[in-house]
Amino acid sequence: MSVSEPISPLPPPGTRVLVTGGARGIGRAVADAFAARGARVCILDRDTVPDTPEGWLRVAGNVADAAEVEAAFAAMDAAWGGVDVALANAGFSMNTPTLDLSVEDWRRTVDVNLTGAFLTAQAAGRRMVRDGAGLILFTSSLYGTIGGAERAAYCSTKAAVANLARSLACEWGPRGVRVNALAPGYTETTLVSDLVARGRLDPAALTARAPLRRLVQPEEVAALACFLASPAASAITGAVLPVDAGWTANGAP
Repeated sequence: MSVSEPISPLPPPGTRVLVTGGARGIGRAVADAFAARGARVCILDRDTVPDTPEGWLRVAGNVADAAEVEAAFAAMDAAWGGVDVALANAGFSMNTPTLDLSVEDWRRTVDVNLTGAFLTAQAAGRRMVRDGAGLILFTSSLYGTIGGAERAAYCSTKAAVANLARSLACEWGPRGVRVNALAPGYTETTLVSDLVARGRLDPAALTARAPLRRLVQPEEVAALACFLASPAASAITGAVLPVDAGWTANGAP
């Protein structure tokens, strides 16, 4: 009996990766992780991208603007001839009582979290469907699975992103394109640390709720993204994968 070669759990060297919202937090961790595994990385972000290594592409732009999204992919086309992995990660979050939520803040959340994800996926999909291969990832959230008080806009958009991933997986799977969503829980980023410092989050309550009794590390989300881009994950599409220390397994808040 012959023994088959093991399937690699790492993305192929030279993988061309776009990360929106890649200046910091989970997006930056994903960009760093892919680069450490030999990928070529492009970051699209409205903010200045600090300390990016030589060889990365850095594009300033708003994910809710179709022309600016297209410009990032065009830069990859010119530099590397296309894209293999696109992570629609840019997001906007707020905690506001729904009776006080302004239409402007609702629209901003929808524009960034949902329309931005759609535009990123559409631009990536046009190239990947043409090439017959590719992986699109979305950053959803544990709040795309469960509800949360004073998070109506955020929960709604993150749930929509999860179902967008499922829908595109069905549509583009026959053309060789896989689509999945990551659903992080409370992750130890600058944003979460700031909310803790301002008294908006109680770290003891967060960790007590999670079966693993801790926050998620950005590198853990990044490692899953890299795995999904590997040959070992070639049969995974249409999945919404929790990375939340067991939070959503523990029932409703």
